[in-house]
Amino acid sequence: MARSSLLDRLPVTPPVLMRRLAVAAVVAQIGIAVTGSVVRVTGSGLGCPTWPQCNPGSIVPVAHPELLPLHQWVEFGNRLLAVVVVLVSGACLLAALGARPRRTRLVWLAAAMPLGVVAQAVIGGITVLVGLAWWSVMPHFLASIVLVWLAVELVAEARDGGPTTRVVPRHVRGLVITSTVVLGALLVAGTLVTSAGPHAGDAATPRLDIGVPTLAQLHADLLFAYLGMVVGLGFALWATKAPARLRRRYWWLVGVVLAQGALGGIQYGLGVPEALVSLHVLGAALVTAAAAAVWTATRAPVPADDRVTGDVPPESAPPPAAVDGTPGTDGAPVHASAGRPES
Repeated sequence: MARSSLLDRLPVTPPVLMRRLAVAAVVAQIGIAVTGSVVRVTGSGLGCPTWPQCNPGSIVPVAHPELLPLHQWVEFGNRLLAVVVVLVSGACLLAALGARPRRTRLVWLAAAMPLGVVAQAVIGGITVLVGLAWWSVMPHFLASIVLVWLAVELVAEARDGGPTTRVVPRHVRGLVITSTVVLGALLVAGTLVTSAGPHAGDAATPRLDIGVPTLAQLHADLLFAYLGMVVGLGFALWATKAPARLRRRYWWLVGVVLAQGALGGIQYGLGVPEALVSLHVLGAALVTAAAAAVWTATRAPVPADDRVTGDVPPESAPPPAAVDGTPGTDGAPVHASAGRPES
């Protein structure tokens, strides 16, 4: 009771503020992933050789004969951006707790932001303490990708503001889920290529002892598999007459996936130059955000009138596209009286 009373004293969060904070969380999570790659390609991973301090006895960089000032300030700048992520994440949670009516899913998604920051801090500390070992850097990046996805889900929850219903048939939803699994495998393969490649974050860091060409081929194979899934999804959305919002997000996904694939090929052909590595990380985060946006668009808010009457479309079937006997999105005839109480 005391905890509930304390939460009720929080200022009521305007919906527009909740949405803006959620968008800020997406930007912050993508930003910290990109700056992390800058740390790696500039060899600045041990510019601050201790954690949470930068140097023993100092939270900020201090002159050191074995450390280049550039490396120190690049790593320190990345840590400063982490502070921004902490502030945005905390603000998201407070705003979600202040939303009225309070929604459990919104609160949990918002809580994932600061919890993710804590997890990243622990992973980052371990990464520094073990000298940037490749197996510690991988989860550091992948955790950022997961947080980007959850931040996009938070934006959707803040925007929709209540119950949602599925707007595509089950087989289309299944195709989206399968393509997401393939995307996850693609991202893991990308981190393996990086683990074996030249950009370790520090020149003395041991690399993954697998040939880069072998891992790059695995990465390329998974990319083609994902592209095939995306093409198949496009045909499925066209065949089922998916909502316009979902189709728009699909085309954004197609655009960023094609750009990311082209960038990866150019990057590999040019010998993995530093600037393109960071752009490729940005592309990976944008592909993740676009895929998450497609995922969230497979559901739509329940119309306000249906919320009042309790006439919410069942989960087993998407809402009909038309009435009076014309086919719905699942191909079955739908009548004007379907799902409505008889008078």
